[in-house]
Amino acid sequence: MTDRLSAIRACFDEWQVDALLLISPANRRWVSGFTGSAAQLLISRQRAVLATDSRYWERAAAEAPTFEVFQMRDEKDAMANFLATAGVQRIGVEAAHVTLARQAALDKHEGFTWVPLPATVEALRAVKSAGELAAIRAAARLTDAAVAQVPRLARPGVTERAVAWELEKFMRESGAEDVAFDIIVASGPHSALPHHHPGERVLQAGDIVIVDLGAQVDGYKSDLTRTFYLGESPEDAFWSIYNTVAQAHGAAIGGIRPGVTGKDVDALARDLITAAGHGDHFGHGTGHGVGLEIHEEPRFSKLAEKTIIPAGAVMTVEPGIYLPGYGGVRIEDLLHVTADGSEYLSAAPKTPLIAV
Repeated sequence: MTDRLSAIRACFDEWQVDALLLISPANRRWVSGFTGSAAQLLISRQRAVLATDSRYWERAAAEAPTFEVFQMRDEKDAMANFLATAGVQRIGVEAAHVTLARQAALDKHEGFTWVPLPATVEALRAVKSAGELAAIRAAARLTDAAVAQVPRLARPGVTERAVAWELEKFMRESGAEDVAFDIIVASGPHSALPHHHPGERVLQAGDIVIVDLGAQVDGYKSDLTRTFYLGESPEDAFWSIYNTVAQAHGAAIGGIRPGVTGKDVDALARDLITAAGHGDHFGHGTGHGVGLEIHEEPRFSKLAEKTIIPAGAVMTVEPGIYLPGYGGVRIEDLLHVTADGSEYLSAAPKTPLIAV
């Protein structure tokens, strides 16, 4: 945590601030180690102060020993006294996380200049430490084990919601502290909806089924998608889009290396899908960072022309093709960007056919 504080302070001149106020849970946890639900961090060049209420005073002292704990009480001047601990005027705030109401409350405190920062520690969080990587690897192993249950669970006559619940239960019983996000089970025409919420649709023979899931271990998440077909003889239309997505997936992974832009990697997948006639059927980015949040920086996207992919990042590669009224295919793996390329953190096989 001391190294992380030093890295943040090294950015102050670039940000043109003398202190930083952090409120977002992921940034707060990454910098301090504090896992509670309510806290604010105020980091100046000389001090690092964590303010929280009486529910968390003892926990904050234990989890964030590099921070002074400021005990927020109900008195009128509590916030003003907390801000005064920095002893500075220009304080950066997280523009993406500060609501209008919170900013209005900050503006009531005289003597401070609030500097909205589009990003703060997100770029620093992109490069994972050995401990972070170990937690993500553990989450990925649980996710691999869970998706291996799909051929047993995804049977004709079972609802999407029932499959999703059994997968969540399996991960929790296998050691996950939580799911990384609401599990997606999208069957039949629902598989054309990239973020379909599983419902009461009953799986049927001949369905395409997309399963997108992840586990959480020590706060860190994993992300994996596999596409299945309930039956042993899919029509040519299925194989056409499945093989195209598989080729795009492999092309993108082959282009990952430190220093490449997010747009360059995205183009490797997107151009192949477009050449196959499905450019309008791939509407999301090719991948994203994963860590304390399921979607974090950096990104593989056509908008990421200035995003440089660093060694040490953990990212997904997840191209897809979605045909309205028919169905879709998405294949997603989790990868660690290494000094000379990338390594798979996902190990689940890509075998789509489920005998029924």
